[in-house]
Amino acid sequence: MKQKIGLFMLALIAFVSVFSQGIVKEKQVIKSAILNKEVNYTIYLPADYYTSERKYPVTYLLHGYGDADDGWVQFGEINRLADAGVKEGKIPPMIIVTPDGFKSFYINAADGSLNYEDFFIKELIPHIEKTYHVKAEKRFRAIAGLSMGGYGSLLYSLKYPSMFVAAAPLSAAVWTDNDIVNLQDGMFNTLFGNSMGKNLKGQDRLTTAWLNNSPLSIIEKKTTEELSAVKYWIDCGDDDFLTIGNAQLHIALTNKKVPHEFRMRDGAHNWTYWRTGVIDALSFIGDSFRQK
Repeated sequence: MKQKIGLFMLALIAFVSVFSQGIVKEKQVIKSAILNKEVNYTIYLPADYYTSERKYPVTYLLHGYGDADDGWVQFGEINRLADAGVKEGKIPPMIIVTPDGFKSFYINAADGSLNYEDFFIKELIPHIEKTYHVKAEKRFRAIAGLSMGGYGSLLYSLKYPSMFVAAAPLSAAVWTDNDIVNLQDGMFNTLFGNSMGKNLKGQDRLTTAWLNNSPLSIIEKKTTEELSAVKYWIDCGDDDFLTIGNAQLHIALTNKKVPHEFRMRDGAHNWTYWRTGVIDALSFIGDSFRQK
């Protein structure tokens, strides 16, 4: 009898463990009229998504240059980390969307060939809010990302402060004007050729397209009140090649007296760093979702 009870308890524990895990749906597809093609996205749904009638807050989590929509699951293990974060009470249950950003830097290309920003704001967000049980309000919508995705999350929150309650750029690809002017030709063309224009050199790189999409330039032009409409969590490793840009971002926000959280931990530009920092970022976002 005792043995049967023991086996039943083990089975019950296994059952509870399985059903306390979030659901990951990879390679979901949205047909984009703006981009004139299909775009993949991966979505993480809370464990009780299909058994609850509630609606959930949502975080858009953007990948870095060279990855795709499933990067945060495959390399970032975001589903495992989010499950643990919810179980430990560090983050509230939330939907996490990781769209394929290609190598777009999440902006509209200067030549109009890939208007990703328009797609994200006008098609992706409405699609997610129509398709899933989402609380479709600013106070329950946040954005985060790493590297290129950190840049995208920062840029969208600066450009569309009425849409996002919080932003958490990790190792964001933030460059000063001087960085861009002096960037090696091959690197500039690889990273920015499609989005900013190819074969530009020196001061010619400081185009309208660049200035309109430079976080530092945008911050300089906005008021403290405008910038304070979003809560910011900024995190970059002390051995990261983007450390200086992120430090400049921190200084720019500080000079404007904009409340924000700035972290510089021991680490470099790699998945080890992002896996150890993403839950703190989502915890910050989760606090923004909670009623005060």
